[in-house]
Amino acid sequence: MEDHTHEHESCSTGERKSHHSEKTKKNLVSRLNRIEGQVRGLKGLIEKDTYCDDVLHQISSVQSALNGVGKLLLEHHMKSCVVERIQDGENEVLDELLITINKLIK
Repeated sequence: MEDHTHEHESCSTGERKSHHSEKTKKNLVSRLNRIEGQVRGLKGLIEKDTYCDDVLHQISSVQSALNGVGKLLLEHHMKSCVVERIQDGENEVLDELLITINKLIK
C-alpha cells in the first residue's frame, strides 16, 4: 500500500496547499505563461489603436485559454483534495466546491 500521508495532509490542514505532480504544475505554468504573453499582446494592440473587433477576438482567445486552465485545475482538485476530504468525512468540501464552480461559470 502506498503512503499518501504527506499529500493527504496538504489537503486537510488549516493552510491548505495543492499537491500537483511536476508534470501538471509545468503544464499549468506553461499555459499561464502563454496567457500572460497574450495579455501583453492585447495591451500592445490597444496602444497601436488596433481595430476594436480584432482586439475583442483576441480577448475571447485569452478568456478561452483561461477557461482551459480553470477546467484542468478543477479536474485535478476534484480528483485529489475533494476526494480525500470526502473520505475523511469533510463533506463541507462539496459546498466549497459548488461556490468555486459558480464563480468559474459566471
